[in-house]
Amino acid sequence: MRTAMHRLRGRMGATGIAAALAASLGLGGCAQIQLGATGVKAVQQAGEPAPRGGIYKVGDPYKINGVTYYPAENYSYNETGIASFYGGERSGIDFHGRVTANGELYDMNSLTAAHQTLPMPSLVRVTNLENGRQLVLRVNDRGPFAGNRIIDVSRRSAQLLGFEQRGTARVRVEILADDSRQLKMALLNARQAPIAEASAAPARGPIVSDALPPPAGARVAAVAAPIPPPSATLPPSPAGRQAGRPAPRPEMASARVAALPPEAQGSAIPTLVQTPVRPTSLWVQAGAFSSYDNAAKLGQQLRRFGAPQITQVQSGGQRLYRVRIGPAATVPDADKLLADVAGVVPDARILVD
Repeated sequence: MRTAMHRLRGRMGATGIAAALAASLGLGGCAQIQLGATGVKAVQQAGEPAPRGGIYKVGDPYKINGVTYYPAENYSYNETGIASFYGGERSGIDFHGRVTANGELYDMNSLTAAHQTLPMPSLVRVTNLENGRQLVLRVNDRGPFAGNRIIDVSRRSAQLLGFEQRGTARVRVEILADDSRQLKMALLNARQAPIAEASAAPARGPIVSDALPPPAGARVAAVAAPIPPPSATLPPSPAGRQAGRPAPRPEMASARVAALPPEAQGSAIPTLVQTPVRPTSLWVQAGAFSSYDNAAKLGQQLRRFGAPQITQVQSGGQRLYRVRIGPAATVPDADKLLADVAGVVPDARILVD
């Protein structure tokens, strides 16, 4: 199903949840399960040709496993958490070639991803915080819906980002706002996106050696400083200033490939950006309050799971008190801690800091 598999997805993250959901819905294994704005339906019987061609879609709120998700055009999206990947080859369900949530076909060798709420398609910059690898992916599916993962990437993306063998990674996911808007307008206007016009040819850029070499077929560009916000550009080079043109963003070559429809990405060479790596910690965030007293009360409720940490942060111009438990040493440890805390705070989530 990757039918957006995540349209109920079989392999949601690294669990076999789809089979259980299909059973609970009384649906046989011969049908592809798809979650659309109107609910769950069988959209493709065995042997039927898969539809082709994607559309721009945000979608209505939907509920999975008792959790309601609210899709939105959030062009300021920037979160840390745990990424997983899906391709079917490990879970026993083959999603390759099946329909995604916006009508494109899933190709496990393309640079695509599933997200719970972002517009489809949109472009996101995914940084593996454990090794510094950074790649731009095309969001064209819904999910993941298990394990508190924030994004589910294609198998090829997991290979390039360096976590296929482990199955999960600590990541930062940031939407490329301007590029995503261009992609939206291109689809709405039924024409090719400007960002993809020059991207059919393999991206060209510097190649550098790295302690963790990427799989064959990927280029690597090194940067010595953090990547600027999606709407920003790097300071122009002297040559660029003379020509009156700003230097391209480091991830632009990767974005050009991801902007292509999945079936057109095969002839393009993805470009990884290698960023600096810093230590990170895994936390379970239980809540954020404008009142310190409310934060302290929740902290007392959570003491049996560990020493709560209450920190003051600024968010949207508002002072908040964040309640967290941790740090957890590993992703499995964080998953277990989250399961415990969720018994008190159902919407608790894992953060990487």
